[in-house]
Amino acid sequence: MSVTITKHKKMPITSSAKKALRASKTKRVYNLRIKANVDSSIKELKKLVVKKDKVGAMKLMPAVYKALDKAAKKNYIKDNNASRLKSRISAMVKKIA
Repeated sequence: MSVTITKHKKMPITSSAKKALRASKTKRVYNLRIKANVDSSIKELKKLVVKKDKVGAMKLMPAVYKALDKAAKKNYIKDNNASRLKSRISAMVKKIA
């Protein structure tokens, strides 16, 4: 005798819970967009650092800074986290010979 266990997602019942679900779905889209922007720009910069392309990395740094600042402004990441990432990125670029 086998027992199948199914996970049921709890659906909102009250009107405020329904509204909160709609809001969280909307916020999720924005957060994913911000995350993609931050991750892709940092990844692109790291590729240039690995290639030791200092000029290209220096040109890309303002775009990375902008993505991090926007993420911090939208509360996707905290301000100190953005500052720390910017510091580490600049240190990576400075290390290139």
